[in-house]
Amino acid sequence: MKRSAAEIVREYGPFPGVEHVAGVTYDGQHVWFASGDRLTALNPQTGATVRAIDVAAHAGTAFDGHHLFQLSGDCIRKIDPHTGRVLTTIPAPGGAGSGLAWAEGSLWIGQYRNRKIHQIDPNTGAVLRTVESNRFVTGVTWVDGELWHATSEGDESEIRRVDPQTGEVLETLDMPPGASVSGLESDGGDRFFCGGESSGKVRAVRRPKRASA
Repeated sequence: MKRSAAEIVREYGPFPGVEHVAGVTYDGQHVWFASGDRLTALNPQTGATVRAIDVAAHAGTAFDGHHLFQLSGDCIRKIDPHTGRVLTTIPAPGGAGSGLAWAEGSLWIGQYRNRKIHQIDPNTGAVLRTVESNRFVTGVTWVDGELWHATSEGDESEIRRVDPQTGEVLETLDMPPGASVSGLESDGGDRFFCGGESSGKVRAVRRPKRASA
């Protein structure tokens, strides 16, 4: 397993009225972050927040290219990002979850204390596959066929690349002490966006480069 220190390239926030940042996602232009009673869109170039949607937003957030998905409590809401309207709701497996991501036509949901990542049907919530972890799962994202998840226990937080079949940890980025990670999302390039829990911040972390074939 490869282990290295996480490189934080930028911090956003804290933001007025935001006490806790949970899930994060990226729509190709804005970073959306969950902060309890609303989803807020952040311009990652300027650091300014540009709009917000009033919706229960206590855990993971995802974007499928057209819609936002927001996990809160025992359900996942599918949201039109243009109108803010909730279109449908599906149950969260096990009645709860932490991180949320979209990949391969499915939602991927982290379960914190159960230390699992479920691939679920976005229409029904049915579990299609389960990846086991040996740490609490606080965020999850896919990029270039790689499954990454965040973990936070005590004062230690990591971003880990794991084998999507076996859950084996392949690579770990250690966050600095006190920089806990709640939500996790890739921008599809060289950055991860990380929810900063009670710091009220969003952090951008450099994604390691892959050796060319």
